[in-house]
Amino acid sequence: MCPDRRAEGGRVARTRKVTVSTDADGHTAGWSETEQAPPVTPTLDSTAAAFFDVDNTMMQGASIYWFARGLAARNYFTTGDLARFAWQQARFRLLATEHAGDMSQAKEAALAFIEGWRVEDVERLAEEIFDELMAPRIWAGTRKLAQHHLDRGERVWLVSAAPVEIGRVLAARLGLTGAIGTVAEVVDGAYTGRLVGDLMHGPAKAEAVTQLGAIEGLDLTRCAAYSDSANDLPMLSTVGHPVAINPDAALLRQARQRGWDVRDFRTGRRAVKIAVPSTAAAGLVAGAVTAGLALHRRRRTP
Repeated sequence: MCPDRRAEGGRVARTRKVTVSTDADGHTAGWSETEQAPPVTPTLDSTAAAFFDVDNTMMQGASIYWFARGLAARNYFTTGDLARFAWQQARFRLLATEHAGDMSQAKEAALAFIEGWRVEDVERLAEEIFDELMAPRIWAGTRKLAQHHLDRGERVWLVSAAPVEIGRVLAARLGLTGAIGTVAEVVDGAYTGRLVGDLMHGPAKAEAVTQLGAIEGLDLTRCAAYSDSANDLPMLSTVGHPVAINPDAALLRQARQRGWDVRDFRTGRRAVKIAVPSTAAAGLVAGAVTAGLALHRRRRTP
């Protein structure tokens, strides 16, 4: 169980405070800081930071899978929808089918999922589901690494394909600085079903870290990044201190070749079990979960 570091009153502030930046090549990134007091440190180190992937790095399994589990428990869709979603996640992971068509489908799924949902409702659900299902699955070892950076006065950011508002909820619950995530267009407090830029995935994570570093005055050679997946090699290669956490086979090979630090908090059967609801699809919501939510949205709003 991770430490209970909630914002005052037990809720993340509802004010949408998302910074959006587009670089010269048209790449868009969004980041949002949490609404909590900064960690107490003798001196804030303003030029160093740490960036943590979420799925299978900060927590066991895919955050969107557990979010879907929580929604299923609230009757937003059926257990059959959840099973099909888990299968598709496993297919992406085991067959490594992250080609252009797959990412296009993931983006379409994201659009279908968020259209019409209010930001405050998504954040409320994310808070509840984190406490119920995600908190017990935070890797204690990874959480300690994040705390080590905080104790040194460094900022710590989550980097996720989820909407940046959901990432901010997770960061607030973990007592971190903030989150980098996918930017979903919001009008009058509700998602329009359109994305601003692309999914926060693969090279987009490296671009976002670089953009944030430039704006915040970070020295990326002094920064650290943590991930479990070879999909995040661009982000890991952007910083001076890359670390492979619970690495997949491809990342483990690269880490060994490049002399990167490797930390593995999995053991035996436990590692096999958590591999199924994984992160490789990198969509905000993919496959059957989206279909179930879209169908349910016609009958009910969150």
